[in-house]
Amino acid sequence: MDNAPFASSQASLVDKPIATILVVDDTPDNLTLMGTLLKEHYTVKVANSGEKALRIAQSAPQPDLILLDIVMPGLDGYEVCRQLKDNAATRNIPVIFLTARSDTDDERAGLALGAVDYITKPISPPILLARVNTHLALKATADFLRDKSAYLEREVAMRTLEVQAIQDVTIMAMTSLAETRDNETGNHIRRTQLYVKALAERLRHHPRFEHLLNDRMIDLLYKSAPLHDIGKIGIPDSILLKPGKLTVEEFEVMKTHTTLGRDAIEDAERRLGMRVAFLSVSKEIAYSHQEKWDGTGYPLGLAGDAIPVSARLMAVADVYDALISKRVYKPAFSHDQACNTIIRGKGTHFDPDMVDAFVDLAEDFRKIAEKYPDPS
Repeated sequence: MDNAPFASSQASLVDKPIATILVVDDTPDNLTLMGTLLKEHYTVKVANSGEKALRIAQSAPQPDLILLDIVMPGLDGYEVCRQLKDNAATRNIPVIFLTARSDTDDERAGLALGAVDYITKPISPPILLARVNTHLALKATADFLRDKSAYLEREVAMRTLEVQAIQDVTIMAMTSLAETRDNETGNHIRRTQLYVKALAERLRHHPRFEHLLNDRMIDLLYKSAPLHDIGKIGIPDSILLKPGKLTVEEFEVMKTHTTLGRDAIEDAERRLGMRVAFLSVSKEIAYSHQEKWDGTGYPLGLAGDAIPVSARLMAVADVYDALISKRVYKPAFSHDQACNTIIRGKGTHFDPDMVDAFVDLAEDFRKIAEKYPDPS
């Protein structure tokens, strides 16, 4: 005969923890009676006052259920229940009121405080045991669901962090690849990130931009900014690294870095098989950051609000940093010279409101540049 199912059943019964019941009553005879009824099935703790009940309820191991008398000196049952439910550590312990009161208003008051049941005295042992068993089963289910929910929340948070990390690593890898071809440094990338973020924060409550520049969008802008020149990886060294002024033909080739950047990011989206917010913003910035407010920029000659907000922000940040940075084809401008150039571009090269924000933040831009200088 196969005894395995029976043995398994026995093991589950042995392993199942015995529930703990806290009985609260100021009458010793009632505590004795309740203990006698319950001890065969449960671990029983007793308290002869509301104050003691609260201490026991907050101590480990906590009771799984509380049987609570209402009429007691000092803290009555209603006040004990109220304090239990106000405390995050004890609010999930089910409370059953035990009382000689049978008035409907009393029962309503007890249930309104958060009690799960209301049993009148004299106690009927079968009814008491049935109610206790029912509410312990309900508590076990509620605890399971709470634990499951907490577990799922932790899993979602962990997956979210993983996705964010993948995004960050993707941007870092693509940016590092571009840096190997360009004479600009990693600190240029860091500075422009911080400039864009500072401008966006400054403009987030502006009537023209408040619909777009929320926390999430500003975070996406910050993450996407490093990819603004990713297309330069497709520009020949003879043009990209040329120490002198580019010819008209060479400049036309250089201008294609915007389209090359957009195409590279679109290809990444296609391979991924889905649209990703930070790649969409990166694509806007890469493709349109050389557009000008008056329509004289490239690659499309967009003007005014037709230029994506992300690209307009990047334009201010990129030009300022290019001006203050030494390049093989030019010396570094001073902070004041760079600021004056940005201001002169108000309404022609740059969105006027963004230039106003830049003027307000000029000192912040200078501090960012000083904190992240290019290597000597």
